[in-house]
Amino acid sequence: MSGDTLVLFLGFVALLLAGVPIAIALGLSAAVVIADAGLGIMSIATSTYTGIAKYPLLAIPVFVLAGLIFERSGVAGRLVRLAMAIVGQRGGALGIVAVLVCMVMGGISGSGPADAAAVATVMTSSMAKAGYPRAFSASIIAAAGSTAILIPPSIAFIVYSVLVPSASVPELFAAGMVPGILAGLSLMVPIVVLSRRYGFGQTVDEDRPRFWPSLRDASWGLLAPVIILGGLRSGAFTPTEAAAVAVFYGLAVGVFVYRTIDWAGLYRLLVEAAEISAVVLMIVALASVFAWAGSTLGAFDQLAKGLLSLGLGQWGVMALVMVLLLFAGMFLDGVSIFLILLPILVPIATGFGWDLVWFGVLITMNVAIGQFTPPVAVNLMVTCKVAGIPMESTVRWVLWMVAAMATAMALVIIEPGLALWLPRALGYQ
Repeated sequence: MSGDTLVLFLGFVALLLAGVPIAIALGLSAAVVIADAGLGIMSIATSTYTGIAKYPLLAIPVFVLAGLIFERSGVAGRLVRLAMAIVGQRGGALGIVAVLVCMVMGGISGSGPADAAAVATVMTSSMAKAGYPRAFSASIIAAAGSTAILIPPSIAFIVYSVLVPSASVPELFAAGMVPGILAGLSLMVPIVVLSRRYGFGQTVDEDRPRFWPSLRDASWGLLAPVIILGGLRSGAFTPTEAAAVAVFYGLAVGVFVYRTIDWAGLYRLLVEAAEISAVVLMIVALASVFAWAGSTLGAFDQLAKGLLSLGLGQWGVMALVMVLLLFAGMFLDGVSIFLILLPILVPIATGFGWDLVWFGVLITMNVAIGQFTPPVAVNLMVTCKVAGIPMESTVRWVLWMVAAMATAMALVIIEPGLALWLPRALGYQ
């Protein structure tokens, strides 16, 4: 491995350990290498621009805005009442309700942290009154919120499609549906087992909601994923247009139907969405400089060939890649992981002949697990803040959720048809 390659990767790691923001660490380490290797300093500006000048990325800020609108419009609370009317409240039922609501909200927002924040705000107090420890509730909601990046629409899949053009957004959206549902169902097993073992949820503080009124109140929220996914499948609009449709539908529901969003609130939503989107796109832009420097130096090819030369076979390499991604997910956000590691991992997947849509789903499932695995765990950070507890108090419960979703991921590895059946049935492959 050349000296410039070592500087690129070790410089990035050193800056991260020094507390430098991810975007700056990526751009600065790449800029040093570009200058030292004489690759042309103007390539920094060019790579920064070309990194974000991609049409599919337009969907990211719009889906961020859509997620915030539905989070603040009261949709989550109405979905909770409907799920409680269906499931009840005893014997771990509220934990199952949290998972179901997160899965439905994931079909609207495409963002794990937004999903977790919305559901935690609504459910944490009621779960505490029913006898669930706050650490257990925060762990459940953080894990369930991670299904948002699997169940379409998904911001993670949009970024993956930009970096791997052979995997289209509609293919990835379809491929994520079954694994996303499987991940949600897998979380219900430890929830029920642990709730019954420790007697969580035995205290019912309110009557079970009536089904038909709850369904009527939640119907506007339930229609959102139907409109988004139905429009994508029918070809009525592209993923970027779907995001815009979600925004206007959410505004109509929040402003005119539920009347929970006023004009001042809408302004705050626009500001918050702009700030979140700016952070994401800044990472994308500067990671593009890092990726250009690495590919020009041949660093990614060297690392990929090094992994292939270990003689582990495809399943050994797959296990190594999954462990690497899980470790990375404990410290980095999903977008950063994609931008840093995909230039290394895609050649490996191509070398073994793996389907890149299936591989994208596996990577995203791994990133989803990382979203609620300490020490960073962005979803868990959100739910712990809402619950008012330290993150370390959740570890004993989170490990059960990690094991459950890792089992679901193992099933998708063993049987690729779980991810590829729906895109093939819909004619995308």
